[in-house]
Amino acid sequence: MEYHTYPPPPDLLPFVKCYWTLEASEELKPERQRIVPDGCMEMIFQCGDVYKQYTTADTFLLQPRSFVFGQITQTLEIEPTGNTQTFAVRFHPDGFKPFATIPLSAMENRAVPLEELFGADGLELETTMLAAHKTEERMIIAANFLHARLQTPYTIDKITQECVSTILALHGQLSVGALSETVNVHRRQLERKFADAIGLSPKQLAKMIRLQTALKQLAGNPGISLTELAHEGLYYDQAHFIKDFKEFTGTTPKQFYGGRLLFTSLFSE
Repeated sequence: MEYHTYPPPPDLLPFVKCYWTLEASEELKPERQRIVPDGCMEMIFQCGDVYKQYTTADTFLLQPRSFVFGQITQTLEIEPTGNTQTFAVRFHPDGFKPFATIPLSAMENRAVPLEELFGADGLELETTMLAAHKTEERMIIAANFLHARLQTPYTIDKITQECVSTILALHGQLSVGALSETVNVHRRQLERKFADAIGLSPKQLAKMIRLQTALKQLAGNPGISLTELAHEGLYYDQAHFIKDFKEFTGTTPKQFYGGRLLFTSLFSE
């Protein structure tokens, strides 16, 4: 399995975190995998075979060939059906808003087909992307599409942008009250801004970033105890850490690390 990331053009940097590709033959395809929420929405093109997305332990639906996945607020379980050849655009937490044609709340935990979002333009984008044969071509196609959607000037909400930067810089280790005081905006107003621009509350995003930080620490130091991990993540205690962990993964840390973590390790960069 080969996974690579690529930087976007400079003028898309305020919106796009990176492009990424994932390739694997059917013989080497991974088993069912878990992905943990990280606060970033993604535009995904399955140029190979599509993926199963599990809705319960034993039932699944087939994802569209091209889609934008809205904010996920719980663990996502997927499984390839054959050869994997994926190209994707990963947006910053507040990066997809300029391109959205429906409320972000309507996209939560959904793989929204490009046709639903962009109509005929979405179908044309899918056709063009699937006909391309090289990553470089797909990067240009994606950039051209996003540039075209930005022809109408978009004013970035500076307050939301500042809050996101603060949350990321502090690895999610601050309260919404402290964040509200930092930007001098009432908590309820801040929550409305986040819901509109990100599709999450400030508290949800902070929890996701803090958990992602803990997952990276655990991946880099498998021998670390949950008590040490909770302390380094500035959780109140181990019980608080496990509570937040279960909120986004549905399992305890011990159960979660029993397997099916390849995709989580890849996409937690």
